[in-house]
Amino acid sequence: MLGTFGGALEARQIPALSDRLVARVTGEVELDGKVLVIRRIHVRLELRAAPEHRETAERAHGTFADSCPLYRTLRSAIAITSELAFVE
Repeated sequence: MLGTFGGALEARQIPALSDRLVARVTGEVELDGKVLVIRRIHVRLELRAAPEHRETAERAHGTFADSCPLYRTLRSAIAITSELAFVE
């Protein structure tokens, strides 16, 4: 998801390389019988960007997942959410 979102930002002339875009991912597991199963994944995308890029980045965040191979593969089996946070 990080690569897909980063590509969407770069396509909109918002720098996302190096340390400008970081993903922090948490997963929640549950016991299914005797097996631990991942049920939920949350991705926090932290972006260092100029204030004038905020609106465009938020729009890209609202649509990028539908173009993400990982999201499209897992969405029917695991609840995946993401949030975009701006870092100074």
